[in-house]
Amino acid sequence: MTKKNIVYICHSERGPSGGAKIIYDHSEIINSFKDFRSEVVHFGKKKVSKWSGSIKKKLKLNSKYSGWQAKDIDVKKNYKFPWFDNKITISNSSNFEKNDFIVFPEIFAHLAKDLCIKRKIDYCIFVQNGYAMETTNNYKILNEVYKKAKFILSYSNDIDKCVLNIFPSCKNKILKVKISIKKSIKNKNLKKNLITYMPRKLPDHSSKLIFFLKNRMPKNWKIMPLHNIKQKEVYKNLIKSKIFLSFSSLEGLGIPPIEAAILGNKVIGYTGEGGKDYWKRPIFTEIHAGNLLKFSEAVLKEINNKSFFNNSKKLRNKLIKDYSKNEEIKYLKKFVNKINK
Repeated sequence: MTKKNIVYICHSERGPSGGAKIIYDHSEIINSFKDFRSEVVHFGKKKVSKWSGSIKKKLKLNSKYSGWQAKDIDVKKNYKFPWFDNKITISNSSNFEKNDFIVFPEIFAHLAKDLCIKRKIDYCIFVQNGYAMETTNNYKILNEVYKKAKFILSYSNDIDKCVLNIFPSCKNKILKVKISIKKSIKNKNLKKNLITYMPRKLPDHSSKLIFFLKNRMPKNWKIMPLHNIKQKEVYKNLIKSKIFLSFSSLEGLGIPPIEAAILGNKVIGYTGEGGKDYWKRPIFTEIHAGNLLKFSEAVLKEINNKSFFNNSKKLRNKLIKDYSKNEEIKYLKKFVNKINK
């Protein structure tokens, strides 16, 4: 019996990407299933003329991938993200076959028209960010690709709401999947007087907040940006830090705040909307986006909290269970079993 091949399409941008890591994790897990195999193909874009670039600006489409067409695709052969360990299988072709089942990220969903619908190949759309679905101004194509998708994969309530707000007819297509965080912490003695954050998220907000904090922070506390480092280094620093500053902006879930929480941090900041699935006290304190004065006061108050680690144990254990590999595997099995039905 020929194994069904689940092909995940992924972007090929440099630098850390939580969405790409989830695609890799899912593909790697499915590859371990008895009756399935999985590959990842990376899409880049061929060079475009200045004229076509100016058209995109005039259209004012929201996504950096907006306006891409199948003829623009440049498959990045043998490409892999270098910033985290993985064992994925790479595909170097977008000429999909009948035995393939294609998983489009929402940023490339409109490409399903040429790459799958015209070729009569089954596919689904993996929406990791409900605010990134406007990938073409041709709503006829967008409606068609969502209507003809076998499933819409989602991992948060906010994503579900975004999908149904735009495509109400997709209600019965939404299929939940899970993500996993593979590190945890039990020893609070590893903690230092350290605050961490990711400056690639809303850099203007983060730089202003750091300015607000620096003059009033105790001298024995430090602030560390987590930037352009590998996943192992991110985890190493989150294990040391006590407070994580979240600058999530309109995200499907927001993975760094979950990682920080599971690794024993108090998380203060923006939910990005998707984070409301898990944003509960005492671990998480929500700050409405842009309220930097309240943000700074909340951080300064938390610096004096000596009992946080022990008081947050119950919720931290729940997060560890909810975002475990066992849960991720369980939901992916439901997904692949539905493909064959």
